[in-house]
Amino acid sequence: MPLIQIKNLTRKFEDFTAVDNVSLDIDEGEIFGLLGPNGAGKTTILSMLATLLSPTSGEALICGHDIVKNPTQVRHCIGFVFQDPSSDDLLTGRENLYLHALMYGVRKSEINRKIDEGLMLVDLTDKQHVKMRKYSGGMRRRLELARGFLHNPKVLFLDEPTLGLDPQTRESLWIYIKKLSVENKITIILTTHYMEEADKLCDRIGIIDRGKIIALDTPFNFKKNMGGDLVSISTSNPDLPSLEKIACITQVKYEHDLLSLTVDDAGRHLQEILAHVGEALKVEIHSPTLHDVFLKLTGKRMREGSGGGEGGWMTRSMHAGKR
Repeated sequence: MPLIQIKNLTRKFEDFTAVDNVSLDIDEGEIFGLLGPNGAGKTTILSMLATLLSPTSGEALICGHDIVKNPTQVRHCIGFVFQDPSSDDLLTGRENLYLHALMYGVRKSEINRKIDEGLMLVDLTDKQHVKMRKYSGGMRRRLELARGFLHNPKVLFLDEPTLGLDPQTRESLWIYIKKLSVENKITIILTTHYMEEADKLCDRIGIIDRGKIIALDTPFNFKKNMGGDLVSISTSNPDLPSLEKIACITQVKYEHDLLSLTVDDAGRHLQEILAHVGEALKVEIHSPTLHDVFLKLTGKRMREGSGGGEGGWMTRSMHAGKR
């Protein structure tokens, strides 16, 4: 039986539908990613699952508990790492974890042991007595990750967990998230608009656009189903009818002097292809990525440089209504 069951979940804000009839099952121990641009509905889904926002319609069960009928039981099952920083800068790392343990009712006899385990997992034992205001962005995110699972939740929500971090720190945090999943058998749902993050971390991905999950699969299958290598050629006079007859080419698209082909084993067939494209000013070949998958499914590219589309308001909501 899935640990998380979502059926026809919908959330409207007046006449705007932020989440549109989403249905989804997530298994125990799975790392599931919601991949989509800012404003697509990712954080709104998490906020409903975390009982911070009531759905307009539909239902969801977490660990067998209904998010509307049994919110207290749901909250006992979940942990959260917010998109925006939420630790107290005036406290040390260890003091932040201790405060969190008290708030979540961790037995006093177990608090120090759990804090020690969490600090060790994210490699912050030697920084535990440093004030949070002196932590780097990566250190802060690692501590908040340790805080999120301190009370042994069965489900952990990560809302844009590496937003704003440099690439090296981001990859380091991926290691801790994977380690957390494997060693503690926690089910993780993360939202992200970083394609590589979804590819490296997630067992399955739901691609979300305009409040709908438009595709659901593993990263490997998404890329495999693209049908071959992607070839881009800058040219002004390709022989399109001839290209469409070549057996290894599964898709031909030409616009604005750019010829885009999907080719089975492009390296082996490149010379045959070039014989039909006229004067080639530039040729690029690459294996499919989730960028290509998203572009094919939505018809648009997803910007990875910006953030903060939905998450800030949810963090403020959690602070306003701490359990």
